[in-house]
Amino acid sequence: METTVITSEYLLEVAKNTIEAVEYCFLITLSESGQANARLIQHFKPNADMTIWIGTSPKTRKVHEISNDNRVTVTFQDDKEYTYVTLLGLASVETDLSERQRYWHEDSIAYFPEGSQGDDYVVIKFVPSQIELMNFARNIVPKPFGLLPAVLVKAGESWVIESNNLK
Repeated sequence: METTVITSEYLLEVAKNTIEAVEYCFLITLSESGQANARLIQHFKPNADMTIWIGTSPKTRKVHEISNDNRVTVTFQDDKEYTYVTLLGLASVETDLSERQRYWHEDSIAYFPEGSQGDDYVVIKFVPSQIELMNFARNIVPKPFGLLPAVLVKAGESWVIESNNLK
């Protein structure tokens, strides 16, 4: 049996593959009282630096909460590989027309009749600073089960392993 060497590059690749494999994820923001609010959202594939973009209306609770506290968590689950990826980082609401056009799903026209150019469409830019993951299909699991997952943190332009309790 071939053993995979767990490197930050490998963990990043697995995280990116998971994010690209699932259509929906959970976006978790903080209310003014500090309560976590989670909602299922559709995301765009991650950029090379793992930035995630999300289209939405500027009238939503998530936009209001990000405007008050931009600390955000985004989490993905893929049942096929018994895996999850959780990203922690900072979000911003972007109104730039070129970004709104770049991050537009054609099937969103039902929710945003004026399209990406309408005033009711903005994009959330989420820049992660930490990535947590487990993937049982690829043997990225803690030892013994139930302890710490793999954790990557952003160090400049690179991702480095912060914890590696993997078997």
